[in-house]
Amino acid sequence: MLASAFLFSVCDGLIKLMGPAFRTWDIAFYRFGFGLVILVGILGWKGNPFKTDNLKLMIIRGITGSFAFLSLVTAIRLIPISTTMVLFFSFPAFAALFSFLIFGERISKGEIICILGALLGASILFEYQIAGNLFGQAAGLLSGVFAGLTVCFIKRLRETNGAVVIYLYFCLLGALISFPGFISQPQLPRFGIEWLMTGGIVFTSMAAQLLMNQGFQYCKSWEGSLLLTSEVVFTSMLGIVFLGEMVSWRFGIGGLLIVGSALFINLAKVRKISAHPGDESQRVTIA
Repeated sequence: MLASAFLFSVCDGLIKLMGPAFRTWDIAFYRFGFGLVILVGILGWKGNPFKTDNLKLMIIRGITGSFAFLSLVTAIRLIPISTTMVLFFSFPAFAALFSFLIFGERISKGEIICILGALLGASILFEYQIAGNLFGQAAGLLSGVFAGLTVCFIKRLRETNGAVVIYLYFCLLGALISFPGFISQPQLPRFGIEWLMTGGIVFTSMAAQLLMNQGFQYCKSWEGSLLLTSEVVFTSMLGIVFLGEMVSWRFGIGGLLIVGSALFINLAKVRKISAHPGDESQRVTIA
């Protein structure tokens, strides 16, 4: 899980460093398109790799996951990567909210407080006003909203579907969604370094995804989620140390509220799992 978080942070850094000519659509299509080709190439000979018993929900999950990634890439390109990460990791709070609204799962007072804390942290990062790059800030928060919604769908899909087929549909829907924007003005890598960075995004994201799915076979959802939160640390260190991003008190307080809320929600699951150690429904992957 730690290796997954580290590779995700490397992918975030590569996205940040891609030249300005590469748009969000370009980056997304390369990630999804090449990921789809590689997975089909590996799994296609075994039969139909797209077989699922809940096609509708699988498609919806692919759409919401794709919008989460598109929003995340947009934010990474427009605002400091450290700020993007703390906004993105508001997703556990939104996952708790959507689980209640969509599936009627019980939401505790503590989770309500965490949701409010995450929103407060986001508002601090927004500086309570329309200032700075508002579009980038909004994209960062939307990535957390869509990721939270996606987690709810994955939790339901994982009851009867494997992690690989869920990720395969994610790549398929992401490629379909990003293709029109990509083909309207395609930006192809021209130099060796651009090819290396593009390949790095594809393979680090895929390796991170597969490591994460594998890790969730050996740890419970709260354990995996806590370990994945280290992506905030890895990516923020990358932005601060290597990209020269400045740290303000707003980043510190806002980030603490958002990440702290995510940690508290996941830690609260410890008591539930401990009380029902045989309840496998607590397990979830965020493929």
